[in-house]
Amino acid sequence: MTTVQRAPDGRASQRRAFLKNAAAAASCAATVSALGTWPIRAAAQSATPERQFNPQPGAWRSFEVKTRVDVQLADGQTRVWLPVPSIDSDWQRSLDNRWDSNGRVTLSKDVAQGGVPATQWLTVEFAPGEKTPWVELISRVQTRSRAVDWSSKSRPAQDKDLAFWTRPTALLPTDGIVRETALKATQGAKTDDEKVRAVYDWVVTNAYREPKVRGCGEGDIKTMLETGNLGGKCADINALFVGLCRAVGLPARDVYGLRLAPSAFGYKELGGNNMGNLSGAQHCRAEVYLKDYGWVAMDPADVAKVMRQETPEWIKTTQNPLVAPVNQALFGQWEGNWVGWNMAHDLKLPGAQKGPLGFLMYPVCETGPAGQVERLDSYTPDAFKYRITAQEV
Repeated sequence: MTTVQRAPDGRASQRRAFLKNAAAAASCAATVSALGTWPIRAAAQSATPERQFNPQPGAWRSFEVKTRVDVQLADGQTRVWLPVPSIDSDWQRSLDNRWDSNGRVTLSKDVAQGGVPATQWLTVEFAPGEKTPWVELISRVQTRSRAVDWSSKSRPAQDKDLAFWTRPTALLPTDGIVRETALKATQGAKTDDEKVRAVYDWVVTNAYREPKVRGCGEGDIKTMLETGNLGGKCADINALFVGLCRAVGLPARDVYGLRLAPSAFGYKELGGNNMGNLSGAQHCRAEVYLKDYGWVAMDPADVAKVMRQETPEWIKTTQNPLVAPVNQALFGQWEGNWVGWNMAHDLKLPGAQKGPLGFLMYPVCETGPAGQVERLDSYTPDAFKYRITAQEV
């Protein structure tokens, strides 16, 4: 608030103050516009400023990610499996890992899938009867944002393992209702680029974020489509995108990981906002292969998250000024405040008494007497018990 010092004739000094403030406001608006953030819009157009969300490749960020597990319900034989960063690319460098435990620790690897590095995880086996099993894993990674340049067709060398990324999995069938839905969604689309855009738009339009779903969801896309219940979280919504792409022959894959730091663009739902406790910050993203661009970043699930949870009111249109830049950017871009663990499906854990995992994004634990082993609920870190933290270094 400006206080106007009144002269004997107060009108002149008021006018000088008004002109001074108007000039300052104009200068401020020009500066903000030049920076490209929070452009000022006429009040008649919208009471909500248009937000910016435009991740671009830049400097690498370095993080240490720590996972500490203290099994509270140990009984009989106990084993723990922890995801380890397994991806090296132009948007992530998985550097090294160190660990400590009162159990026997092995760095396990699955066979390389589809030309990417082998999925890695820690397998920790504790002595039978150990009452206080614990393990601590520290991983160093570097990450950065990524963005495809749609104006430049780079035509990268053909990935020789593309067929691998069109195959069905237990949670991603590519026939039946999945294929029928994919064909309807891409009707009229002729090129691969057009088909991907059609699938992305179909998912954003029809699927929605359901906060009541536990964890990141299960990713059972056949059940989602058969029941018509398209509400879920990232492992559901991005799996739907990947499954529909595969069903029309487009190589696509989920990337399972963890949000590490707040979003640089001010979106509270698009970051790991409490680096001191990221135990519930798991997030999966997606990629699709286009012959003119190579592997391209996708994340329709985060569009749905912003629409449902960024504001108290559920936003129902992507034209909303808060949603529009996210919807546009996440077709081809990611923000580098996230680490990818792996891209694995149908993973068999060594020593596990229970069945394969649809995906490995959370710590996993089995414990119990012989013949009565139970898999603990990975979605309840306080009962499990585990804690994930990160620091930028």
